[in-house]
Amino acid sequence: MQKDQCRICRRVGQKLFLKGERCFSPKCAVSKRPYPPGPQKKKRSGAASEYKRALIEKQKLKNWYGLSEHQFKKYVKNVLENRAEIQDIANELIKNLEKRLDSVVFSMGFAKSRTHARQLVSHGHFLVNKKAIDIPSYEVKKGDVITIKEHKKVKGAFKDLVNEIKKRVIPSWIELNKETLVGKLKDEPKLAEITPPAEISIIFEFYSR
Repeated sequence: MQKDQCRICRRVGQKLFLKGERCFSPKCAVSKRPYPPGPQKKKRSGAASEYKRALIEKQKLKNWYGLSEHQFKKYVKNVLENRAEIQDIANELIKNLEKRLDSVVFSMGFAKSRTHARQLVSHGHFLVNKKAIDIPSYEVKKGDVITIKEHKKVKGAFKDLVNEIKKRVIPSWIELNKETLVGKLKDEPKLAEITPPAEISIIFEFYSR
């Protein structure tokens, strides 16, 4: 799985930080081999066609959030279908992706990467409003409170979390008690505070063809 994540980044020619801290280290595959995977790929081809460029941008954002093509397309199509009622469709797309439970868990600092967050959610480590939720795509709403199950806090991924999370910068739309590890979605996520690795307008064009 880790090798596959590195190949994804090398294929699009950009770090997508799919493996958390490792992506910042000298071990990062993109730093060591800044060319696409596969034989005779050390030289990147010339200028890409408009279609290929849109495809690459779509792949970047889709993989950044760790979604399948079906899942990602559903988010984009939903925004496009309601665009007449939406002031900023790029902001709306990112807002919807950031409100996924796995995204919120990552933003709260409970996981080292989005992939890690998805695994933790799937394994049933979290409560939303005191109710166990193990669906990564679950939509967290404004006011929802996310907590780690008490018996999980002293184990594995959460053992040293209180010390580690103090170093994390938490987005403004999230309220987090770094001592009790209780988090709350206090506002809607904002594109202005996020730096997506892709040009979102081109992604909408890709799916509007």
